[in-house]
Amino acid sequence: METIIKFDKKKLNKKKLLELYRAILKPRMIEDKMLVLLRQGRISKWFSGIGQEAVAVGVTEALEADEFVFTLHRNLGVFTSRNVPFEKLFSQWQGKMHGYTKGRDRSFHFGVPEHGIVGMISHLGPQLALAGGVGLANMLGGEQKIAVAFSGEGGTSEGDFHEALNVAAVWNLPVIFVVENNGYGLSTPSSEQFVCEHPVDKAIGYGMKGVRIDGNNILEVYNTVTELAKEMRKNPHPVLLVCDTFRMRGHEEASGTKYVPKELMEHWATKDPVVNFQNYLLGEGILTEKMIEEIRAEFKAEIDHGIQVSESQPPIEADTQRELDDVYAPFEHVEILPSEHGHKTSKRFVDAISDGLRQAMQRHPKLVLMGQDIAEYGGVFKITEGFTAEFGKARVRNTPLCESAIVGIGIGLGIKGYKSMMEMQFADFVTCGFNQIVNNAAKLHWRWGQNVDLVVRMPTGAGSGAGPFHSQSNEAWFVKTPGLKVVYPSNPYDAKGLLLASFEDPNPIVYFEHKLLYRSIEQDIPDEYYTVEIGKARTVREGTKASIITYGMGVHWAEAAVNELGVDVEIIDLRTLLPLDYAAIDATLMKTNRVLLLHEDTMIAGVAAELSAYISEHLFEYLDAPVIRIASLDTAIPFTTPLEKNFLASARLKDGIERLLGY
Repeated sequence: METIIKFDKKKLNKKKLLELYRAILKPRMIEDKMLVLLRQGRISKWFSGIGQEAVAVGVTEALEADEFVFTLHRNLGVFTSRNVPFEKLFSQWQGKMHGYTKGRDRSFHFGVPEHGIVGMISHLGPQLALAGGVGLANMLGGEQKIAVAFSGEGGTSEGDFHEALNVAAVWNLPVIFVVENNGYGLSTPSSEQFVCEHPVDKAIGYGMKGVRIDGNNILEVYNTVTELAKEMRKNPHPVLLVCDTFRMRGHEEASGTKYVPKELMEHWATKDPVVNFQNYLLGEGILTEKMIEEIRAEFKAEIDHGIQVSESQPPIEADTQRELDDVYAPFEHVEILPSEHGHKTSKRFVDAISDGLRQAMQRHPKLVLMGQDIAEYGGVFKITEGFTAEFGKARVRNTPLCESAIVGIGIGLGIKGYKSMMEMQFADFVTCGFNQIVNNAAKLHWRWGQNVDLVVRMPTGAGSGAGPFHSQSNEAWFVKTPGLKVVYPSNPYDAKGLLLASFEDPNPIVYFEHKLLYRSIEQDIPDEYYTVEIGKARTVREGTKASIITYGMGVHWAEAAVNELGVDVEIIDLRTLLPLDYAAIDATLMKTNRVLLLHEDTMIAGVAAELSAYISEHLFEYLDAPVIRIASLDTAIPFTTPLEKNFLASARLKDGIERLLGY
């Protein structure tokens, strides 16, 4: 039989060749069926991989069954090669409860950890760093395993691609980054994506091995990955594997392929990976027409049965409580109290955080700390000074300047059962890792049940003349993101206890620590391990005439102002901004009937706006005066001291208290 592709079976026996044939035929048959069902309106959308099945199948078949693969839209062959039940897949595509995301996400936006697969989010690139996290976990655990992540050649333009490959190269992570080079990012040709001659050339910039192969030749893909994986398991390092291929359908079916020149479509049609491999096996006498008929009949029956099972299930029904319950991984906090007569030491805020980190590392042997300069240097605030001597550089890791990749590595570590802490050098820099936090970490459990055991520490706040890029209070960005927990202590006791509680909690936590408090306040706190429950506010000062609800530096501003004015005002320290302690808010309002909401963040859409709305809606009948908000100016944070003082909420606090009490 004629084949355009030149196959070389090397040492593969007949049994293995037939296994590969079955593996590449099944996703093609499923795809053919899906295109029919799409036209019939029985599925809503389809991203076709017809023409490039050899990449997904060849790569996956070459891996060990428990090695993780991070997929994209067109990697159906990964799922079929890992024997993911077809009726579950089809239920996923139909948005049924039996699917992997309970109708919450579509197509291949899900993970199946029991099959070693983690799907994508729509933002191309974040999955690459997650594979790095799994690779790091493999190294830390002494497992001779690799991870694989897929990208398209268009996705190599993403910053996440650069960050993931750079970290993998610096840390020698055992990850194969597979680029499906099909020539188009939707309709944009490669010539408008990059100017290097070929995507494989990008490996040079990272000092990693780059390999270019025929992605339509399943034997070349399989044999190449087999050899690479064998080498990488013994000697961990990353590889950029670029597979030249072509998709014969649109980016998704609605896109079409009119932008592709006719002669290019005709050329790649002759290189069909399924047809060519089938013809090769027929020519070698390994496969017969009868065998093809039997295999096709078997797969057709399996596909039809899966569709029947899925379509027999009732349409999904919304359950509000179920939707809310699945936002967070289940966790019941058991407070660990310090012993009544235990030893206490006077510690600054910064020392309390350092103490908490050290004890968390001692308690959780699978906890990894990551951040810029946190190893020998101890971090810019010296919080991790001495940690490498105690815990080693494998667990206390300096990172390149790449916030997105490190958050992604933390998510990947979590998939393998590790805990991680990532220190943003300054909270302002979180913008460079924002997508991984709010679109990946925050949504994973709600989407498909994967918890993310990650703490992101955020040195925050103004008052030191650091200007607009080292002083922002950006907690409100995260408070409106379901799936995150947001913690903001105001004193050394809570700083340590809440940090240790954050490492007990299996959910992603954004932990704010005000830089000006680091060395300006001290408190006697227990030397031993203890926790403070996340989601519970604290009464700082009892009062009857009005309440100030605040957090962080606001607590200290409130105490100073109330003492200076000599007024009978209650002060509530929220401590946790997500979830909020509504019971504490209710109790103080019912007691004092007047409230001032204070925070360092700017006014518009700050946490006080949400609190004000809640109070107006639920506690209006208890109010004897309008809710007053005191916040910083709605500008960026200025550098010089007079301007910064004028900017901060503290400049208007006493006036706000007097207005509230005088109403």
